[in-house]
Amino acid sequence: MKYRVFASCAVVVLAACVQNPPQNNLVRICDDHGCSDRPKDQGTFEAANNAPDENADPRIAALKAAAEKEPRAAYDLGLRYFRGDGVRQDSYQALVWMRKAGEAGNLQAEKALGSFYLFGLEEMGPDPREAEKWLMLAASRGDQESKKLLVQARADKLADAADYKRQKEERELYYGYWYSGYAYQGYWRQTAWYWY
Repeated sequence: MKYRVFASCAVVVLAACVQNPPQNNLVRICDDHGCSDRPKDQGTFEAANNAPDENADPRIAALKAAAEKEPRAAYDLGLRYFRGDGVRQDSYQALVWMRKAGEAGNLQAEKALGSFYLFGLEEMGPDPREAEKWLMLAASRGDQESKKLLVQARADKLADAADYKRQKEERELYYGYWYSGYAYQGYWRQTAWYWY
């Protein structure tokens, strides 16, 4: 009787300890067409067809051809890639086309690039030096919004420089102390390391 009660209690306790395996057997797969959650045991990945096919649309192909020559078209194409309007949303392509337009002298592209670099764009963090460069170009052409953003870019650049200087001083101080009193424990002799 005693053993039956003990065995019953043991079965109940063990049953309470058994857990179902986690149901999170999905993996996130990203490619040129976007990201998708797929089961881990799936052998191949077929991209979802919800992204617009820019090669099938003759208007986008014509815009790309025009963007090679015309800065306004390059800015428009970069903006479309940034928003995902008629093409898949792609921040890298947005920057490529915006830079092409900005280098050709498009004011709107210079201002947009300054904002992208000042505030960061998706996975790209902020870069105040690059933002200052683009905003200075736009501000020199009389754009008031760029002048306001340029002040912020310069302040961020100075703050980054001060932070870098502080980190460098702390790094030198740290590396100058933590290992300076320790001797090496091994030495090399023709074919192998020897430890003393």
